[in-house]
Amino acid sequence: MNPPSNVVPELPEPESSVPAAIARTRPFYWSVRRELWENRFVSLGPVVVAAVILIAFLINAIHLAGRPGAVLELHIPNQPNPIEQPYAIAAILIVVSGLLVGAFYCVEALHRERVDRSIVFWKSLPVSDVTTVLSKAAIPLVVLPLLVAGVIVVTHLGMLLLNLLVRLASGAGLVALRAQTPLVELWIALLYGVAALALWYAPIYGWLLLVSGWARRAVFLWASLPLIAVSILEKIAFSTSYFASFLGYRFSGWWPEAFRSQRPCCVPHPLRTLAPGTLLSAPGLWIGLAIAAIFLAGAARLRRHNGPI
Repeated sequence: MNPPSNVVPELPEPESSVPAAIARTRPFYWSVRRELWENRFVSLGPVVVAAVILIAFLINAIHLAGRPGAVLELHIPNQPNPIEQPYAIAAILIVVSGLLVGAFYCVEALHRERVDRSIVFWKSLPVSDVTTVLSKAAIPLVVLPLLVAGVIVVTHLGMLLLNLLVRLASGAGLVALRAQTPLVELWIALLYGVAALALWYAPIYGWLLLVSGWARRAVFLWASLPLIAVSILEKIAFSTSYFASFLGYRFSGWWPEAFRSQRPCCVPHPLRTLAPGTLLSAPGLWIGLAIAAIFLAGAARLRRHNGPI
């Protein structure tokens, strides 16, 4: 028999030695993944809109290729180029689709799990209510803007390729394509724009999540009717419209704060229209972010105490 060895076998490293930062981020990461798995429309919405845009653009490119002189005749100096405009229109439509998807997602995010009673299962997991609410808020604030920006870039590349193929096949020539807006500058401006839009709309998403965690039914009505009622009450009682003006500023005020031009996507140099200093120094941005934090804290508290409907 061999004598017993005095060498102590090396034990596996305990799980407690895993960096605390990684352990804290794992529940959040998997919560975001869960939201994307359960809500496929979040990623499909902008993609479907982009596919429709590409089909419409292909039909329009074929139509214009049959009249090669029409494109040059339509171009007016100091006006948006007709070849350039479809790229800007496509970007706007995809951004709008992302906003609608984000709004519908927030309306259903906390309400749906109470209706289908899955909240009982998810609360049994070692994931805090704050982490759950933050993961849901990350969808419209982080995931959707990045997705929208990526879809816009792919759509623009597809439009450019279709335009080139149609013109080469029809013999229309590529002279008019030289007047296009530089796509790289346009993509940088669009990435900045969707980031500014997400930050500016943070209190709107936070409000929708708060109402989604509170309302038992008709979440969209409960989210919109109080705002309309306050505006009407103020107008009747005091003959003022400060609250309505505040809502209008919250929905559309991001544009003049973030850009120097009325049409940042239809100018020769889109990067010159960016105004990040003005945006970051705008009180409306920081007040909105503070209000969004309050709404999200309220949504987390509601989820902690609410159960299935």
